Parts: sequence; structure tokens; C-alpha cells
Amino acid sequence: MNITVVKVGGAVVEDEAQLQQLISDFAEIPGPKVLVHGGGRRATKVAAQLGIESRMVNGRRITDAQMLDVVTMVYGGLVNKHLVASLQAKGINAVGLTGADMNIISSHRRPPKTMTVDGEEKTVDFGFVGDVDRADGLAIASLLAQGITPVIAPLTHDGMGNMLNTNADTMAAETAKALAEEHAVSLVFSFEKAGVLADADDDTSVIPVITRDSYNDLCARGVISGGMMPKIENALDAVDAGVKKVVITLATKIASGGGTTVTR
Repeated sequence: MNITVVKVGGAVVEDEAQLQQLISDFAEIPGPKVLVHGGGRRATKVAAQLGIESRMVNGRRITDAQMLDVVTMVYGGLVNKHLVASLQAKGINAVGLTGADMNIISSHRRPPKTMTVDGEEKTVDFGFVGDVDRADGLAIASLLAQGITPVIAPLTHDGMGNMLNTNADTMAAETAKALAEEHAVSLVFSFEKAGVLADADDDTSVIPVITRDSYNDLCARGVISGGMMPKIENALDAVDAGVKKVVITLATKIASGGGTTVTR
């Protein structure tokens, strides 16, 4: 099968006009496809309404027990089911999943990590955050073969009854990599920008192609930082693992092309 995996970011999920355009474009993509979604901004908003502080380090969320409850409710419920219902309205037979459903993606709780934060070396405990151990490409492909479109929330499980918050870009990349073992897979990271920008304030400054060498150089010069770093790292890992094409682009352009192509 020729399979397309599309990841949609939380900012787009929060903007109903952009989201519905993405849903329409996604429905027009030919062949089997998978939608992986974020929802971090919605989770931050709901957490604030509940009096729960949101903490981020290098673009990644710190997930304590209270925040785990919030993200499970928001990602696996509110956001996921809205996307499934929207796809059903377009004639796409979608099913909402977390990594725990059908055991499609399992993970382990991330141990404390020593990393550079604001120029200093610090040990960071991310809490109930999962690092992926395994994605089941066969299980996901079995749904696709039945004409079912998986809509995957950024939640995994550890096999011992615990849910874990997991980066949506990582979820999309691991899903694409698992499917690429048997199929031709394209991966699209869609979000609110036209691509990876050389100037964050200039939406026309799209970097057309990024390789691992150019990525390292761009990071060293401070052109790429923050939440864009794990996105590109996931894209590079996917290409290395056999995904035939990775594109980072505007959510409303997933059907028309453009953006940044990540390649070897």
C-alpha cells in the first residue's frame, strides 16, 4: 500500500476554520491514510481552567499526575472525537485510537534527563511522559486494509496499566516508520506555518530542504530552536528508517504541496 501519515498540530486544532480546511484536504488524499493529532494548546487551556499549571522544557510538556488526567481527557476524548466526527461528515470511516487501543504504540516512562535548558545543564524529570518502544505497523495496516482511517491521539501506554503523554510528532514518526517496514509511506507534519522558517517573523522565508548536516548547522546558528527541534529530529529519524518522503508544511497546504522537505 501507498500510505500517507499526516500529523496536525495543536494550534490548528484550536482554529476551527483551519481545522475544517485540513479535514477537507485530508479527505481528498488518495489511498489509505492515518491522522495523528496534537492538542497541547487545548490541554493548556483546560488545565488553566482547572487551576493546573502547565510547564514546558525545550518544547516538551512536563506531565505530573494532574496534567496526565488533563491530557488523557483532552487528547483522547475532546480533540480526538471531534476529529473523528468531522471525518465521518466527509465520508471517511474513521476510528479514534490512543497507543493503548489495539496495543498499537507502547512506551516506557522517560527517566530524568540531563539536558541544556536556557544555556545551562539541568536534570529534568518530565513526569508521566512516554518514550516509544514499539509501534505495531501490522495492526495499523490491518485497519487501513479494511478501509478504516485511524485517528491517533498522542497518548501511549507502558503495558502495566499506565497511560503516558507522548509527543505527537514522535507518535506520527513512529507510526510512519512502523508502516514503512512493509509499505511505501509519506509523512506530513502540518501546522500553522508554511514550513521551517529561516526567520520566524517572515512566513515567506521557508527553508525548502533540510538534511541532517544542514539541521545541525541551523541549530548551531540559532535559526532552529525550541519546539521545532524535536519535529525535525523526528522527521530525520523517519527518513533514516525508510519513510520515503517527509514534508513540514502549512496545515491548509497538505494537498497542494510546498513547505520544507526533510531528506537524507
